[in-house]
Amino acid sequence: MNKDNLLALEGVHTHIGAYHILHGVDLQVPRGQLTMLLGRNGAGKTTTLRTIMGLWKASRGRIAFNGQDITAAPTPQIAGRGVAYVPENMGIFADLTVRENMLLAARSAKHAGQIDEQRLKWIFSLFPAVEKFWNHPAGKLSGGQKQMLAVSRSIVEPRELLIIDEPSKGLAPAIINNMIEAFGELKRSGVTILLVEQNFNFAKRLGDTVAVMDNGQVVHAGGMKELAEDEELQHSLLGLAL
Repeated sequence: MNKDNLLALEGVHTHIGAYHILHGVDLQVPRGQLTMLLGRNGAGKTTTLRTIMGLWKASRGRIAFNGQDITAAPTPQIAGRGVAYVPENMGIFADLTVRENMLLAARSAKHAGQIDEQRLKWIFSLFPAVEKFWNHPAGKLSGGQKQMLAVSRSIVEPRELLIIDEPSKGLAPAIINNMIEAFGELKRSGVTILLVEQNFNFAKRLGDTVAVMDNGQVVHAGGMKELAEDEELQHSLLGLAL
């Protein structure tokens, strides 16, 4: 494994029941960069994320994180190595307050006062809504605020890799801009990020590198800038008329 890559998938196949979803995925996530995983609906993007996290097991191939083979590792062990995953449904607890949601994610804290104060201030600076609605039930937040809470939960403890499934889905443009700024700040803090995204404009503004999936395989990988500047390639890979 190239030591510049924090995460690498080599020839990964995933079966779910009788269905063969991933057909030999090769994916590199360079350390300290933001990698975009793009593709049409049903291309296998979410299955790839779930396979990385051990929620579904790879039937063939190898997944390496920080040079260590994690292909068969259980999900809690993968998370324990410093990988956070924000699924498309965000996974927040609607009946609990924002504070309680954050506390559940801060495994080393028994109560809110034990959450690292500096880190919390930093999170509030990225997502002011989390501080504003600290004592509100999470279920009462807007879609954008829930997404901010989901990302805040994933970084309440230091992480090396952040994996997020469609963070801009259904969000208003102003919230998307806030998200783009926050992810930029996270990257500057040294976090490596892998994002699945449908919004090409969002991807174009944030991505360093990009991988495009189709039919359970990565069919294109390279710099985001090159793809953003090549409309013909975008159209052939993603069917986009931008």
